[in-house]
Amino acid sequence: MADFMGLMKKAAELQSKMQAMQAELDTVEVEGTAGGGMVTVTLSAKGDLKGVKIDDTLMKPGDKEILEDLLIAAHADARRKAEAVLQEKMKGLTGGLPLPPGMNPFG
Repeated sequence: MADFMGLMKKAAELQSKMQAMQAELDTVEVEGTAGGGMVTVTLSAKGDLKGVKIDDTLMKPGDKEILEDLLIAAHADARRKAEAVLQEKMKGLTGGLPLPPGMNPFG
């Protein structure tokens, strides 16, 4: 019985560490650039799109903010679709059981 209690304690510690890591990933941001720095994308470490910057020489300056917003919206839509595909594939691997809470690799 002591082994079971020790295992449960370790599982709780692991869950706590995973939650702390998830919270930390929300605060870390990375930037990716393309076109010699003409396009910059900012993501959280969890992969959430935080911002897009496009050099004015790539388009009409009046349309810049609209394009930036559309890029963010398209990323969110693709992310939702990717999560849905992942859930369907996981159901096949787990015999139809959903992923346990906190096991979603997308955060």
